[in-house]
Amino acid sequence: MSQINIHPNADVQSEKIGKGTTIWQYSIVLKGASIGENCNINCQVFIENDVTIGDNVTIKPGVQIWDGVTLEDNVFIGPNVTFTNDLVPRSKQYPEKFEKTIVKKGASIGANSTIIAGNTIGENALIGAGSVITKNVPANTVWFGNPAKQKGTIDIKGNITYND
Repeated sequence: MSQINIHPNADVQSEKIGKGTTIWQYSIVLKGASIGENCNINCQVFIENDVTIGDNVTIKPGVQIWDGVTLEDNVFIGPNVTFTNDLVPRSKQYPEKFEKTIVKKGASIGANSTIIAGNTIGENALIGAGSVITKNVPANTVWFGNPAKQKGTIDIKGNITYND
């Protein structure tokens, strides 16, 4: 296994970073976050405290991962994906607990998508670019749009079958 590679211009406060993970410049990882092995955390990514990231995860630039978000193994997060964690946000007013959002193993989320708090994206699901996820997404399904709707299914090899 290779070593952890943290760019000198990154602010990584967590000690829970797996071997082979790279964290690029201008990224911030808070103390409570946990990041697995062989991850690629691109530049300008913010990862809050109550965040768990599995192994072999790719996070593209401009993503913020807030408290309550879990990314399981082999997840892909495209550029500028937005996660939320508070369904009724108000300035200087904090909920007793943040909503939990889970992205299951092998799922991919396209660029500029928004994931509303409290939803689960199933294993190997594919979320198209620019989508807004407002409900749970079953495993092996393809969703896109605003609000996103199921448009088909996807197999383990990435072959998509669109709905009629």
